[in-house]
Amino acid sequence: MKRTFFTFLTLLICFAGKAQYNGGLQVEQLLKTDTTRLGQGFVYPDTDNDEITISRITIQPGESTGWHKHDLPVFAYVLKGNLTVEMEDGQQMIFPENSTFAEVIDTYHNGFNQGDTPVILLAFYLGEKEKPLSVKKVTSN
Repeated sequence: MKRTFFTFLTLLICFAGKAQYNGGLQVEQLLKTDTTRLGQGFVYPDTDNDEITISRITIQPGESTGWHKHDLPVFAYVLKGNLTVEMEDGQQMIFPENSTFAEVIDTYHNGFNQGDTPVILLAFYLGEKEKPLSVKKVTSN
């Protein structure tokens, strides 16, 4: 199953190249990376239950995702607005409209919208059936 999953991803990446399409099609590479935005290398899920999830996420002005982490590779495209992501050490990164990024892995972070219009993201999760896409940070009071 793992081989099928990676074969699918390889084909998807190959078809992103212009040579595979008719001449009138324009292809723009949005992201090509071998690390997350913090420089972490990718570790692909080792599972027999591969599952890809694509989600459209809307964050209203003044709202946030809440502190969470991902135990799997996640890639995002900012369709609208400017996303601010804060790490636990206080470091902040801003992802403007039409930008892409590779999410951090196994690192708590909080995405929020400081603007006046909704932030809309497309998120691509390389996960496993019946497993959560993110893990909420548990805080003690």
